[in-house]
Amino acid sequence: MIPVEGIPEIREGDDLGDVLADAAAFEDGDVVVVAHKVVSKAEGRTVQLDGVEPSERARELAADEDPRRLEVILRESARIVRERPPLVIAETRHGFVCASAGVDASNAPEPGMLVLLPLDPDASAGRIRSRLLERTGRTVGVVVSDSFGRAWRQGTTDVAIGAAGIRTLLDLRGARDRTGYELHATTIALADEIAGAAELVLGKTRGVPAAILRGLDVAGDGTARDLVIPADRDLFR
Repeated sequence: MIPVEGIPEIREGDDLGDVLADAAAFEDGDVVVVAHKVVSKAEGRTVQLDGVEPSERARELAADEDPRRLEVILRESARIVRERPPLVIAETRHGFVCASAGVDASNAPEPGMLVLLPLDPDASAGRIRSRLLERTGRTVGVVVSDSFGRAWRQGTTDVAIGAAGIRTLLDLRGARDRTGYELHATTIALADEIAGAAELVLGKTRGVPAAILRGLDVAGDGTARDLVIPADRDLFR
């Protein structure tokens, strides 16, 4: 796991493929993990709170917090899964179930601004991958990561919300363990494991928004959308 250091503050319109190509040397088979915050900033997925008028529903959910933030969360939500004002667990339009629909104020470009999730994180990963191939001649995988909480577990860990050029799931169904037992349900969230491993050298306060994972054999054509459990298999819906 190699942190990509020296990346400048990202602004709307920046080409992340160019930024990464200038900041690091890549090898074929590398997996580049990029924090979604820099992807969102480059794509202009930010909101200035001064221009937000909160609805009555946002005021109800805000408790003693800024209702404008809750309004932005509602706008980014396909449905509200659980609420304990001001905490909101929501399903995004991507199908992700997460706190605040992924809306976050940390590492925003300036005070009074919120960062949203990319509109299509898989497409974002694909664009970065294509640009890195153009600039470096190297074939790499790309993961766009974000921090998610997990039911029944304390703390957060990074997961993949976008991916390109890698297998995102490792299906072991039909394989046998050392005793000969056939696995019937084991599917590994490979892209999430990659994102979680990379977070060890990223971190929210160190100013390192990307990392290279080297030595993995995970090339493929999966997407992060593959990791979203289908509604008919969701026991908690």
